[in-house]
Amino acid sequence: MEEVILESRLRTLKTMGYGESHAKLILIGEHSVVYGQPAIALPLPDIKTKVQLSPQRGSAQIESRYYTGLLAQLPASMKGIQKLISALQVRFKDDGHWAMTVTSQIPAERGMGSSAAAAVAIVRAFFDYYEVPLDRQELLKWADIEEKVTHRSPSGLDAATVSSAQPLWFVRGQAGVTLPLDLDAYVVIGDSGVHGATKEAIAAVKAELTAHPTTAQAAIDDLGRLAEDAKHFLASNQPQALGTVLDKAQINLATLNVSDPTLDRLIAEAKRAGALGAKLTGGGRGGCFFALAKDHQTANQLVTNLQNAGATQTWLQPLKEEV
Repeated sequence: MEEVILESRLRTLKTMGYGESHAKLILIGEHSVVYGQPAIALPLPDIKTKVQLSPQRGSAQIESRYYTGLLAQLPASMKGIQKLISALQVRFKDDGHWAMTVTSQIPAERGMGSSAAAAVAIVRAFFDYYEVPLDRQELLKWADIEEKVTHRSPSGLDAATVSSAQPLWFVRGQAGVTLPLDLDAYVVIGDSGVHGATKEAIAAVKAELTAHPTTAQAAIDDLGRLAEDAKHFLASNQPQALGTVLDKAQINLATLNVSDPTLDRLIAEAKRAGALGAKLTGGGRGGCFFALAKDHQTANQLVTNLQNAGATQTWLQPLKEEV
C-alpha cells in the first residue's frame, strides 16, 4: 500500500522544484545595522546559488559542496539548513522522498551571503516543488529560520539582498527599500583567503560596547551617518566622495575590532593601487573586502595588484542601474 501511495505521489508532483538566489555585497552598515543604524547592500546577480528538488523513492538526500548524503545525517555545521528543511517539511506535510542538489558559486564564510542565499534558494525550491505561491514577506520569514541558527541575531539584511534584484536601503525591523544606482565607478571585490568569522565578530562588537562604550557607540553612530552620506553620493554620482565615506567606514569597523591584519593589508594595497576607497564587507575577521575604482582601467589594475598581493579570488562589477 505504501508503495502505491508513493507511486501516486511521484506521478502528481512536479518533476523538479527549482530555487535560485545570488550573492550580496554590503556597501556600508555591517554590524551597525544590528544596532538600529541604516545599511546599504548591493545584489551580485551573476554569483548564484541554485537548488533543485526532485522526487525519488528513497529517503531524502542532499548533494552539496559541504555535504553529500542522507538528510537525516546532516553535519552539525548545517544545523540551520536542517532546521529550515524540517520546518518546510512540516509546512508541506512532506514525506521526505526527494533528492536535493545545491550548487553555489558564492564563497563560504566570506561575507557574501552564502548561508542566506542557500536558505532563500531552498525555500523557493520547496514552494516551486509543491506549486504554492510565495510572496517576498513569506520568503524572508522562512529564510530567517536558517539565519537565526547561523548568525544568532541576524538583521535580515543578507536574506533581503540575496533575494532582491535591486540595491537595498535597510533598517532592521523594516522592509528594505530599493535604491537607484547609476554611479560612474566600479567595485572590485576581493577574497582575503581567510574564512570570515561572523559570530566572533558580532561578539567582538558586543565586547567593545561593554569595555569601551563611548568609543564603540560613537563608531556605530558614525557608521549610520556615513550610510546616509553614501546614499546621497550614490544618487548624485559622486564616486570620489563615496570613496572617502568607505575609508571612514573602514576606520570605524577597525575600531569595533572586526577587521583583521590580512584585510588591513589588502585594503591598504587597494588604496596604493588607486582605489577611491576600500573597506571590508560582511561580518569581517576575514572574508571579503572591496575597493571603489573610478574607471574600468583602474578596476582591472586593482584586480591585478590584489591578486599579486594575495587575494584568492576577485570579482569586478560596474555600479550601474542595469547591473
